[in-house]
Amino acid sequence: MIRISPVDPVAVILGGKQTTPEVIANIRALYHLDQPIPNQYVLWVTGVLRGDFGQGYQYKQSVTSLIRSRLPVTLGLVAIAFCIMLVVSVPLGVLSAIRRNTWLDRILSVLSLILVSAPVYLICILMIMLIARIAPAVAFTGSFSNFSEFLQRMLLPSLALSFSMIALTMRVTRSSMITQLQSHYALTAVSKGLPYRMVVFKHAFKNAIIPVITIISIQVGTMIVGAVLVENVFSLPGVGSLLIDSIKASDYPIVQGIILLLVSVFLIISMLVDIVYALIDPKIRLN
Repeated sequence: MIRISPVDPVAVILGGKQTTPEVIANIRALYHLDQPIPNQYVLWVTGVLRGDFGQGYQYKQSVTSLIRSRLPVTLGLVAIAFCIMLVVSVPLGVLSAIRRNTWLDRILSVLSLILVSAPVYLICILMIMLIARIAPAVAFTGSFSNFSEFLQRMLLPSLALSFSMIALTMRVTRSSMITQLQSHYALTAVSKGLPYRMVVFKHAFKNAIIPVITIISIQVGTMIVGAVLVENVFSLPGVGSLLIDSIKASDYPIVQGIILLLVSVFLIISMLVDIVYALIDPKIRLN
């Protein structure tokens, strides 16, 4: 389906230079662009099974080396955003459930509704405008040369990437905690005089965390996809910006390699979540 792009990859390979029809034919033959699309697909899959993801048209480098060089930026962005999301959303969700129907719960609910409705690229643009106005000396775009600059470049994009994830995870945590706190075992524990704090954190939270883990696993995959937009807005040299540039240039091998990477991440996360379920819930482990 990537082949429906109107941009001719041969023009990208030539860099816009004029040449003869013979040279164009040789380039198409070299990159198998002269073959039917099913044949191109079989050749690509065969190469992937051998560990060969092809060579990028515009960079003249192997897809593996290009992705490897850009991966640390994307992983750092997603990892920091995930930590921010986890540290903020779960405690706020539990607090909102405990303080249900209070002014605090209403404020958090409205705030989460606003954040979950805002597109990540809009949040990025608004944050850039705000920081540029109140702290113009702060650098938050472009490349970096050391770990300190890396953290400085990553903090604002990671915060922007985590906002909608915080809102959704907080709402799921709140809903799940309310369900557990209203269950018979929680009400029985409270009626027997067990401290409410122990009921919340030792009993209810452990049962409420299962659906939260499900939504968090989906959020990680969503963050990786959202990183494409965030990297593009903040001019970060990650896999997302590489994907955008490759789509514009119809660089088929790079686009296919990155999409395969994203799919693999989703599959691995799904498998790990199934393992975590069994570790947390004895009933699932027994089954």
